[in-house]
Formats: sequence, structure tokens, C-alpha cells
Amino acid sequence: MILYLHGFRSSPSSMKARVVGERMAALGLADQVISPQLPASPKAAMELALSLIEGIPANELSIIGSSLGGYYATWLAERIGCKAVLLNPAVVPSLDLDKHVGVTTQYHSDEPFEFKREYIDELRALEVPKISKPERYFLIAATGDEVLDYRDMLTHYQGARQHLIEGSDHAVSEFPQYVDAVLAFCGIEAQS
Repeated sequence: MILYLHGFRSSPSSMKARVVGERMAALGLADQVISPQLPASPKAAMELALSLIEGIPANELSIIGSSLGGYYATWLAERIGCKAVLLNPAVVPSLDLDKHVGVTTQYHSDEPFEFKREYIDELRALEVPKISKPERYFLIAATGDEVLDYRDMLTHYQGARQHLIEGSDHAVSEFPQYVDAVLAFCGIEAQS
């Protein structure tokens, strides 16, 4: 089972979420991927994620997280003991997102999106100062990420499997060429 967690202001309609869902469907595994719309509240987002994966053994679950979803995936992986793939993950989002407090819209719709001041404390409560088992993690980071510093990612996920993309962007625009490697790490082999 794969749980895909999108980033800040994003949605299950993001390119990477769609690529994962389409690839899983092509493999006949559409029912093995969960990609929820996460609420703005980090606490509520983690409560939702935990409810969706309740009862799934850690060795049968992998989490793929992009940006803020990578931060969430790290917290969940540490709590549950499952594998996690991190795509340009946020490392200390409480610092990065402070300037986004207020009302805006989601990237893929006109839906209002409110990020409240108290959410910064909720983010801090989910902080993982150091990953406990680096072998459970696969980091894909881009040097051209215009939002987050890839060097913070490399340091935070030291010892994990890491793939550094020279250039690219925060969205990892060439993600379709990495999806099979991501799924293979999650234990899903692509059939030719």
C-alpha cells in the first residue's frame, strides 16, 4: 500500500500524485494507492493520514511525500516504522511557512486555503530532529529547487538512499522518469 502526501497548498491533482496514481493503475494496483486531500492543519492532516492507514502493517506500507508532504512522511515513517520516499522534502517548515500565514488558494483549484498562526506550533510538534533508520528512506532532491535548499535535505537524510538531480525545480518536473525507481523502493516492481 502506498500513501501519497502532497505539499503545501497542493492536492491529489498535483503532477507527482497523478503520475504515481497512473503508474499504479497501469500495474493493476490502483486500489493500492491512497492520495488524500490534506487539511491545512498539520495536526488534522496527520490524524487523517493515520486513520487512512490504520491496520496496515508497517512492512506493507510506504509513504511518498512531496515538499511539506515529505516532512509529514518522515514523522509518519518514524512513528509507524514504514518506508518513505521524500521528494524535495521540507526539513524545517515552521520557518519556511511562517510567511504564508493567512488566506490564499490551493494551487489546483480556487478553493480558499487558510494557514493559521497556530499551525506553526503544530508543525513544530511533528519535527523529527534525526531519522532513526536511514535505510527506510529514499530522498530525491533537486539542486534547482527554487523553494527549499537541497543541502538541508541531504544533511537531514544523511545515510539514506539519495538521488540528487542537477538542476530541475521544486516540482521535480521530470518525476515521470523516476516513478519506477520510487515504486521499486516501495517494493512494487514495474512489469515490462
